[in-house]
Amino acid sequence: MPGLTQQGLEQRVAVILNRWPAVGLAVGVVRRGSPTLLYSHGVANVADRTSVTEHTVFRIGSITKTFTAVALMQLWEQGLVDLDQPANDYLRAFELVPSKPAWRPPTLRHLLTHTAGVPEWVHPTRMVRSRWFGETFALEERLPTLGEFYQGRLRLDAEPGTVWAYTDHGIATVGQIVEDVTRVPLHRYLAEHVFAPLGMTDSDLLRAERLQGRLATGYTLTRSGPKSLTDRQGLTAAAGAIYSTPRDMARYVAGLVGGGIGEHGAILKPETLATMFAPHYQPDPRIPGMGLAFWRGELDGHAVVEHQGVVPGFNSQIYLAPEDGVGVMAFTNGSRNAGSWLVAEMARLLGDLIDASEDRIRTDIPQRPDLWADLCGWYRPRAQRTDMMARLMMGAGVQVSVRRGRLVLRALSPMPPLYRGLELHPADRDDPDVFQIDLGRYGLGTGRIVFGRDRSGQATRVHFDGLLLSAEKQAGSPGQRLPVAGNH
Repeated sequence: MPGLTQQGLEQRVAVILNRWPAVGLAVGVVRRGSPTLLYSHGVANVADRTSVTEHTVFRIGSITKTFTAVALMQLWEQGLVDLDQPANDYLRAFELVPSKPAWRPPTLRHLLTHTAGVPEWVHPTRMVRSRWFGETFALEERLPTLGEFYQGRLRLDAEPGTVWAYTDHGIATVGQIVEDVTRVPLHRYLAEHVFAPLGMTDSDLLRAERLQGRLATGYTLTRSGPKSLTDRQGLTAAAGAIYSTPRDMARYVAGLVGGGIGEHGAILKPETLATMFAPHYQPDPRIPGMGLAFWRGELDGHAVVEHQGVVPGFNSQIYLAPEDGVGVMAFTNGSRNAGSWLVAEMARLLGDLIDASEDRIRTDIPQRPDLWADLCGWYRPRAQRTDMMARLMMGAGVQVSVRRGRLVLRALSPMPPLYRGLELHPADRDDPDVFQIDLGRYGLGTGRIVFGRDRSGQATRVHFDGLLLSAEKQAGSPGQRLPVAGNH
């Protein structure tokens, strides 16, 4: 696989599509010092049968967050901002307001690692009314500024540095800081200081007229076939609004794995990119955690970073092994469960390119039932009230119990696999608190669960690696707190 050819990439995409049909799919491979490989399949628009090409414009969703972070780090390189100074020192359009006076102020580092206490939803009633993942507006509506929408004050839901919560409003605040410090609109700043040096001529934060003729339509797959979705514009543009093409995104990935160098100049110094990819938040030292706007991970000892993008009808993924100088990416405009399988397939492709063995459930590590009693119990999510990811994954709580002689984790969650329960398989011969769960049937390969202990040695927390979600053990006899899965 290190010698992957264009034909080999096409064959690989064919295998992926056999598992996961898609209206349109574009996949790219970038290797430092080698030509970029791109392959596209399917249609950008079902009605007129327009084919997906490397010049098709996709909505890349939350991968936008990484561009906004790059912009802020450019200001950091110039000494215009300090990552550990209060964000309010740089904000002019609005201010971040703690719910309690004693809370520490949120910093730029907090914002870039989703630990600033910024809520996922400013107006929670919109969670019921919208299928979108944030506050959005019709394309023909006037989009309010963040200052107008927040009415000058964005209230925090948690003390900065205490709870991780993925939120568009936090990175939108970073974008506002870029605007307030430079006094340049973010779309123009990105065009001049990020897109232009990289040669990304077909990318824009706005729905530019010059791109609309090549814009793919987003679809959902139904039993009767693809159904187009009505597009909307997001309030938090800095967190998810970029329009780009596979060819342009290959240039971006090449810049990230190539030390910040683009076709027409540099976007960041190599050491600054290394700082972005380093750990800045870890719920537990055994979990790779987050860099600055990038999720961190490991593939068979290789450090990797990644980010996903989701807009209804569109899914995107970039996955990078910076030290190996390799990156992969994928974009689709309609597929079932792409939020799950796209990250797994790109991780598998990247792993093959860097000769990393695929992570599988280990069978060579013995169980330690003598330790199970301490791990068993009821764990309450550590999450903000509007954290929809935490509610989806952990629901009202997590239960660890012994079922038919096996240690099992389950959550009172709307997700059937988690509600039914997943067996915990030992994953580290030297650390009995690290486990794997098998998610292969859901297109996700394996997941990792890590238990944390207090100073007395008692199990007090459970962490979901990759999702950066955590739950705290509750007192009492927790094994009786949740209904038994077998009775449902």
